[in-house]
This record gives sequence, structure tokens and C-alpha cells, in this order.
Amino acid sequence: MSTWFRNFTLTVMFLAVGVLSWQLGAFVGNNQESSSPIAESTSDTKKDQVSTSLVSLQDSNGHDHSETVNESGGSRFLVAKNCALCHANSDRANAMRDSKQRPIGPYDLWQASMMANSARDPFWRAVLSAEIVATPSKKALIEEKCTRCHAPMAAPAPESPKGEILAHLKKSDQRSHLGLDGVSCTVCHQITEKGLGTDGSFTGHFELNKEAKIYGPHADPFPMPMQHHVGYTPVQGKHILKSGLCATCHTLITTSVDEAGNPSAGEFHEQAPYLEWRNSVFNDEMASPTKEARSCQACHMPTADEDGNKIATQLAHNPGGRDFPFLKPRSPFGRHTFSGANTLMMQILRDNAKQLGVSAPSSAFDASIEQSKRFLKKEAANLDLKQLAAESGKLKINVIVHNLGGHKLPTAYPSRRVWIMLEVKDVDGALIYSSGGFNSSGELIDGVGQVLPSEMAGGPIIPHHETISVQNQVQVYETIMADANNEPTFTLLRGASYLKDNRLLPLGWKPEHSDGPATRPFGIRDDSNFEGGSDSINYELSVPKEGQYNVKATLYFQVISPRHANELFGTKTPEVEAFQKMYQTADRRPEELATATLSATVRNEVNR
Repeated sequence: MSTWFRNFTLTVMFLAVGVLSWQLGAFVGNNQESSSPIAESTSDTKKDQVSTSLVSLQDSNGHDHSETVNESGGSRFLVAKNCALCHANSDRANAMRDSKQRPIGPYDLWQASMMANSARDPFWRAVLSAEIVATPSKKALIEEKCTRCHAPMAAPAPESPKGEILAHLKKSDQRSHLGLDGVSCTVCHQITEKGLGTDGSFTGHFELNKEAKIYGPHADPFPMPMQHHVGYTPVQGKHILKSGLCATCHTLITTSVDEAGNPSAGEFHEQAPYLEWRNSVFNDEMASPTKEARSCQACHMPTADEDGNKIATQLAHNPGGRDFPFLKPRSPFGRHTFSGANTLMMQILRDNAKQLGVSAPSSAFDASIEQSKRFLKKEAANLDLKQLAAESGKLKINVIVHNLGGHKLPTAYPSRRVWIMLEVKDVDGALIYSSGGFNSSGELIDGVGQVLPSEMAGGPIIPHHETISVQNQVQVYETIMADANNEPTFTLLRGASYLKDNRLLPLGWKPEHSDGPATRPFGIRDDSNFEGGSDSINYELSVPKEGQYNVKATLYFQVISPRHANELFGTKTPEVEAFQKMYQTADRRPEELATATLSATVRNEVNR
């Protein structure tokens, strides 16, 4: 059967059957509540769309937020709730469910992600405001560059009036509401394959098509419903599964400037997870990929369900919330979880939803947070722990940290850190030794519970260790930026290099790779045990007596280190002060990535 004849036949079926089910759904089905906690807001979303135009989405004040024109490219956008008309789960349809009928609608999973809330993220807004205070002459550049990826549907951003930031996102108009929809459906799915993976595409320089095409991974999509309801045409675009698409915003290159805004150094790779991935065994863009190779999407938008089973499902239901009778299950189907590590910000968005204008229900954030926690424990790292040759009265422990991911651990924004907590207890459970302990605020503490000076603004930098012997030493994997004078800085536009970058390298990383210079470590001295995929560190400590000791090593992750937060809070702007209040009332304890235990024996020399 020809594609034309098939589509003609399906169009007739759509008009005959789809309209009937739309009417049934509109007048009967919307009284049913969704059984999915993730999809809690779906019914309300569909009511809004039924009560207004099928293409235009209006709020309670009558403002039309459905579409606008990108001034730089002529591309048309819609807010994601328009897509939810067919791509959110419905109790009346089997579409977008895994083999156990769990709901996996793209809109439902996306709505509580950092992608969906990128423009409302209070940490981002606080940092942006602090950068403008630090370099006021670059205000227009800062706003324009940052909103390319955080509010792409409202880009390019005009410079805000004096004393304001992001003014264009505070208006009640199309542009504002589109911008606040963050990294939405009609951004990623309209990006063309042109230039993906090249330097010219980085720092938000993706190219959008001008023909209202929506790219997806599948051949021969049925276009009629999407064309009719939202004015787009679905087409196959295999590049939607390529890491180079993600790289357009997840490779951020800046130019170091001084306080007057004058260039003080060259280009600086502030965030480079794509380049890190390219210099690893996970790179699937090379001519002969390894068996470990997989794309960004393979990890962060998995095509298997929670049990590891390949997903095959219908891609949509009709606007009335019922299955299209002519759509067959398709595979791959990516779960739009955008699994990551930012549980802190999802918690803050959930708990301050009214103030931040967040629309996703708290249950959706709860589900996203739990998904991220599972992801971190399964995909991030593992630990090996062993006792070394014993000495009289000494306990020597070797810890090896393995990075399981396709980029550095941690990666991207420089506020993040990972560290090892090592505890030794005697057979009665008494704590003998602790390195890397922390308090209820997530601050690192020494053996007697005092906060380490390195946690404070202006404090010392924790060095990279090969051997640790005292309780106020801790192995922290992190970045500390350096300015043009090689002094530590926490201002992004001052960043010229790194004083410290001992983040765990991905497996297969090589210094001679073309991306080696942009992703190399700093501050590890001549540590020969720090290599692609792992780091080995020894702990040597004295114990009070011979006998059995229980050793436990735990690897922790923190999305904003207290030091980074304290440096930011030194700048007084409304955005910083608003974020500080949210941050200080949040649960700032770190996330556990991996743990290992060991029973060790220490004997005195005379008793051997």
C-alpha cells in the first residue's frame, strides 16, 4: 500500500472515528480522574484545551499563549500543554504505557523535570543576577546567552531595563509564557540536524526548521491529527536520537572578562559533558563504537521500562483521550524523564510552586525525585573496598571509586561535588574514625563535628588526596575555577581555567584525544591512580587496640556545595535573596551514590 493511499485512508478513518471519540471524551470522559500520580494534572489540562480552541491555549485571563514567532529564525512554538492534548496519559487509552500498563506519557514525565522548569529555576535566576552585578557592562550579553537554553522559545532576549533582569519573562504575553515553558516539546523536536556536534552548534546555537516540522525517530508517521490540531507535520528525523542534539546546550563555552567587561583570557569550557562523553568508551559517533557505546538519550531518556524491558507502545491517543484505532505500537519509545541528579532543585520547585509559578503537581515532582534517586544509585558509580597489608596498631584501607557514566562525575555546572565518606567502627559500634562526615545542612565536618573552613566563602580549597590519615581530610571530586590571575573565582565570567578539577573521568578518557585538552583534570599532581573511569585512594589510621573493625565507605553527591552557595549569597540581589530563603529551608543533605563495607582485622606486632 502506498504511503499516500495509507494516509488518505487513515485520514478518512480519523475524521469518522476520531471526531466521534473526541465528542465522547469531551462530554463524558473528562469527569474521570487519572489513576496515575504522575499524570495528576492531565484531566485539568484536557479540560482547558476542550474549552478553548484546539490550537490556541488561553489562560483564565484570556491571554493567548499558544504560539509566537522566533525573531531570529521564523520558527513557530507552542506551549507543551498543546502537545498534552494527545501526548499525556489518559485513563481511557492504552497508548503511552509500558508492558505493566504504567503511564509513560511524554508530557506527564517532562512536566516536573528541570527541562520543563529551566526558566523558573530560582538558582539559575540568582546566578544570572549575580553575574550581572559582577560585570554590569555585559548585562545584555548575559541575558541573551543564558536564555538561549533556559528560555529558548522567548529567545533572543532583549536587554532588561535598568534595575531589572529577565523583564521579558515577567509580562503577561505570548513571549513570556512561551519562555516560561522552558525547554519544551517544540524546541527539541524542531531542531534540525545541521551542524550538530560541531563547535558552531554549542552554547545554544542549534538551528530550528522553518516549516513547522516535528522530528521524531520513526519512519512514515501519520500526520493528520497533529496537522489538524496544532499545525505541525510530524516527520522522521533520526538525529533526534543523537547526542549532538543535547550538546547544543550542554556544551557551554564562555570568554573570561574582567570587571570592566574587557577580555582577560581566552575561551573557557564552563560545561562540557558532551566533550567528556566523546572522549570515552560510550561515544557512539565514532566509526567503530565499543560495546559500551550509548547516546545521551539512551541514559537520560531510556527506551526500556523500570524493569529493563524494551518499550513498544502507541505514540499518542486522540484529543478525546481515547486510543486511535489505527495506531500500532512503536519502538523505540523514550521515557521523557530526563533522569539526572538535581533532586535539590526539584524539591525547591515543588515546595515553592506558587511563588515560582510552577504548574506541575507535587506528585509529579515526588515521582521525578524518586526516579532520579534510583537513577543515581544504579547508573552513577560503585566502590571497591579492601584492606591493605597490616602494620602494628595501623589500619590501611584502599578505596577505588568507579565512574559508571559517560561523562565526568560530577559533570556540567561547577557548583556540584562528589565525595567519599569513610567510617570505621569497633565491634561494639563505637565510631573510631570518620572522614567526609556531614551535618544536617550538608556541610562537611571534621571528627568532632565542626564545619570545615573550606565550606565558607573565602575559605581554603580542599586539595586532591592520594592518601588520607586525619579526620579533617576528605576526598572531594569537584571544580574550583581560576580567573586570569590564577586566583579562585566563583563568578562564571571570570573563569579562565581551573585551580582544581579532579572530577572522576569517564571510562576510556585519553589525554591525547582531540577533546583531551578541553576536558583534562587539574590539581591532581602526579597521581598515577587517577585515570579514565576510576580513582584509587588509601586511608591510613591508627586504632586504639587490636581486633575486628567494621569499615564503611559511601560516595555522596551534592548539586550545590555550601561553599558555592555561600559565595553566591555574598551578592545581594532580589533573586539571590529569594533563592537563599528557599535553599535554607530545603533538605540539603546529599544523595547517596554507592556504598561498600569491609570487616578488617588489626593485630599488634608482638602477637603475630
